[in-house]
Amino acid sequence: MQDYTKFKLKSERELSTLLNDKDNILILSCNKCFKLFDNKGEEKSELDFFIDFASKNKKKLINAYDIDFLCNTYRLNEFLHNIPIKASAIIVIACGIGVQTVAGSVNVPVFTACDTIKASGNHGLSLSDKLCRACGQCVLTQTCGVCPLTRCSKELLNGACGGSKDGKCETDSNKDCAWEIIEQLNNTKYTPFVLNHNKISKSSTSSKALQIQRLREESFYGGLYLKHCKAFSAFLTLKTFPLPNKVVIPMSQHAGMSADPIVKVGDYVKTGQKIGEAVGTLSSSVHASISGKIISISNMITSRSHTNLIDVSNDTVFITIESNGKDELHQSVIPIPYWEDLDIYDIDAIIAEKGIVGMGGAGFPTPIKLKAPKPIHTILLNGCESEPYITADHRIMLQHADDIIKGLRIILKCTNAKQAIIVISDNKSDAIRHLEAKTEDIDDVFVMALWSKYPQGAERMLISRTLGIKLKPGERPFDVGAIVLNVSTARAIGDAFTRGMPLIERAVTVSGENVRNPQNLMVRIGTPVEELLKYSCAATDSDVILGGPMMGKVLDSYDVPIIKGTNAVIAMPRRFSCSTDCIKCGRCVDVCPMELLPLYYPVHLLDENWEKMREKNVQYCIECGCCDYICPSQIKIVEAVRQGKSKLCLV
Repeated sequence: MQDYTKFKLKSERELSTLLNDKDNILILSCNKCFKLFDNKGEEKSELDFFIDFASKNKKKLINAYDIDFLCNTYRLNEFLHNIPIKASAIIVIACGIGVQTVAGSVNVPVFTACDTIKASGNHGLSLSDKLCRACGQCVLTQTCGVCPLTRCSKELLNGACGGSKDGKCETDSNKDCAWEIIEQLNNTKYTPFVLNHNKISKSSTSSKALQIQRLREESFYGGLYLKHCKAFSAFLTLKTFPLPNKVVIPMSQHAGMSADPIVKVGDYVKTGQKIGEAVGTLSSSVHASISGKIISISNMITSRSHTNLIDVSNDTVFITIESNGKDELHQSVIPIPYWEDLDIYDIDAIIAEKGIVGMGGAGFPTPIKLKAPKPIHTILLNGCESEPYITADHRIMLQHADDIIKGLRIILKCTNAKQAIIVISDNKSDAIRHLEAKTEDIDDVFVMALWSKYPQGAERMLISRTLGIKLKPGERPFDVGAIVLNVSTARAIGDAFTRGMPLIERAVTVSGENVRNPQNLMVRIGTPVEELLKYSCAATDSDVILGGPMMGKVLDSYDVPIIKGTNAVIAMPRRFSCSTDCIKCGRCVDVCPMELLPLYYPVHLLDENWEKMREKNVQYCIECGCCDYICPSQIKIVEAVRQGKSKLCLV
């Protein structure tokens, strides 16, 4: 590719003049963007050259740092916060953007050691002819189609928007301004900002753009504002999926050790009967989701692409049950109405016996999470559901609010927490109103609405936004006195006490452009994905994703089962992509909510340099997929992360 490096060192004569009256110097050098990785290291860097030059001129250097993406204000400020600045001057080796970013972040005189290179062709923040940075965080609905980052205009109804005049489109006086129509219909805090050509004000436009930028960054660093695509199923009632003729239930649907089968082929089992016993401290029980005959107990060879929850080694055991059509309840399935009289150990034992695990993420056994090693003051109930298409939790909040609240009351007693906050994205206004009404008389339970941003529901992001606490690398929620659980998990706990039912079913959204009849379904664990696709009339020529489009996995085959952590089956048009070399654009760094440097993981994967991956903190990656989404080279960064974690035994 063309080298888009934007700067070069000044001449030696100019550098001598620059250093003439300066000493105690701190050097900050940009590691260059829009340039292919140079793994050979044969070329002497500008930083190395400048250090040698300063030494020859007998200048005292406090320190010198080579920094990735020096123009990233947030990362630069984090870096500067962790180093003592005792220099009398800072010399920056970067383009003009990097120099200005440093100058705006310190109170020390800043000087540049470089000249900007004038280059032909596409150059600057993007490698395309368009001005869009592809930041994935569009707020164009609030700025009348004008991007606050690049002042780039997009279109709504009447083509590219430049503003309005007397309520009409500035390109055609016969057309109404679509944004003014929206403003009249939608009197909320997100009312669009309309540029009025009757009164042009550069200062008001700039201040609005800055306001939007601050609002976009207020919750947590990075992340994306994605197209929700929830209208397919958000208003469709959660209904029960027909009883399957056969279920295939894996003994590993959770983090930790697989459950041990406690039944044998030929046994007749009933709905809710335990068929897998938890093994060791970190494990979970598994139960029959239908009544019938066990026809197979086998080690099925499957693929990791089937699900991100099952430990799919060849040792994974699957129990196949053929339904007798009766759905007979096991004798152990009885209500537990006296939970308020139980002590916390009995409550925890019941939750464990019912096989309840986290239903919104990694499938961590819930009873283990509730036995936190440190005092807990706040329970955060995650109802954000920030991935596109998925509306299962949304419908659970609307249709099973009583079970959620009962489960939450049980959790509060079990943990001795002082308060609980149900956190919901503001694109679910009906769920917010519903749960506010349900909890208005409960003193220690609150509902909080957050601006919808992905991945808002991740533990680190949720704690930052709700409690104002930033977790340090390696810290867990209980370290700051919090436990984060999914609303469906709370509902499962409530159901375990109300009906005595173990975790044998869950809400699943079937949606996507290739689904004729999108649906929200309450599905028995072990139901084949293929049956849900047929029931919802999904196109056969589709990419079928188990989970959401950001963190889910594309299936190799459709005979895999729904498990405790499956919240969606999405059918999309097939995507054919071909990755190209990394151009060091830095977009993956801009959107990484864990503040990592994702661009290095594919490079270290090719070199099989696993320790370098560890040094770049691959273990803290939550595999949210923001980097994959934003990458203009279409590099599969998350797959590199997974392979790196596997090699480092971090999974």
